[in-house]
Amino acid sequence: MTAFFQVFQLEDLERKVSESDQPYLEFLRRRGMSVGLYRLPVGAEDRQHPHAADEMYLVLRGRGTLRVRDHDVAVGPGSVVSVDHGEDHRFVDIREDLHLMVVFAPPEFPDQE
Repeated sequence: MTAFFQVFQLEDLERKVSESDQPYLEFLRRRGMSVGLYRLPVGAEDRQHPHAADEMYLVLRGRGTLRVRDHDVAVGPGSVVSVDHGEDHRFVDIREDLHLMVVFAPPEFPDQE
């Protein structure tokens, strides 16, 4: 039976992503969106590519710069940034370990629900 809701604790999710050897952990997938945690340590190279989905970042902790095309925006705790699908973007100048919640809408691979 499919649940009609799910509850997550941020502390548990952050523990799971820190225990993995991957920078991104998707923890929720629905037909219209997916949600995950993304972390980038100080000095990391963000190897993102333009996505097929619109994307929203919520900065939980850390500081850095999000570059979208040739525009730079400083981000820190509480910053919420939306990036349209297909736009070239990446985090640069990561000054404090970045911990981000990421929402893709729709999921990049919607058939994998």
